[in-house]
Amino acid sequence: MIRFFERDPYSPIQYVYEVERVLHRSRSPYQEVLVIENPFFGRMLVLDGVVQLTERDEFFYHEMLVHVLMHAHPEPKRVVVIGGGDGGAVREVLRHGSVEKVFFVEIDEEVINVSREYFPTVSCGIDNEKVEIRCMDGAEFVKDGKGDVDVIIVDSTDIIGFAKSLFTVEFFKSVKDCLGDRGMFVTLSESLHFHREMVLEVQETMRLVFPVVDLYTAPIATYAGNWWTFSAASKGLSLREMRRPLVPGTRYYSDEIHQSSFLPERLYEMLLQKRLNW
Repeated sequence: MIRFFERDPYSPIQYVYEVERVLHRSRSPYQEVLVIENPFFGRMLVLDGVVQLTERDEFFYHEMLVHVLMHAHPEPKRVVVIGGGDGGAVREVLRHGSVEKVFFVEIDEEVINVSREYFPTVSCGIDNEKVEIRCMDGAEFVKDGKGDVDVIIVDSTDIIGFAKSLFTVEFFKSVKDCLGDRGMFVTLSESLHFHREMVLEVQETMRLVFPVVDLYTAPIATYAGNWWTFSAASKGLSLREMRRPLVPGTRYYSDEIHQSSFLPERLYEMLLQKRLNW
């Protein structure tokens, strides 16, 4: 059996997966797109040598990326999903009956097309009538915002290459301008185990722009470090409060998980003060 050796540029260890079949391989204008099948994880989407999702555990990531803020917001109607060409974040957003419009902004159309073919249970929501697909740079999309978006979700690749534009002060300012008065924003921000300095950098940059910034975490078996962080912000409301009943259909996210996922305040302050010494 052949093996796939992941090429994560930030990880101090290397993950290796057995490959039963290579289902797809192509190169878009932006990245290499690979779909392989593993005996344990099932089908896996790999971009530029880094695992993005597996059939077995993708729900942990997509539920935690989406539902924390969607439940913290009083009534999310207009939502922007940037990246996440596999469609998993869009699928979870659509669980919320209050949602009227989802702008699905993915720069690489190849990822959308490949996900439609090989990950139908993940991409099942992207052709919903509420969803408008925009194949463009998310940083450019938010520049035209009119202050009428409730939640913006960034589901990007690692903070390198073309994804870097989604982690700048300029981008966060555009996001803030795009959001309404109760607006909220979340982005992945790597692992506290392996990438603490990167997590801190994202937090510090967001704190230059937003009045409320916080950090929550989730266990992701196939992401480097396994303890993944999400950096979140709002224009005023606390993100730790769950303001609406739990939507049906989640497998991991719950009321209890919402509360426990946020980094304890003592540890959060230690992170900001650069006193975490793990």
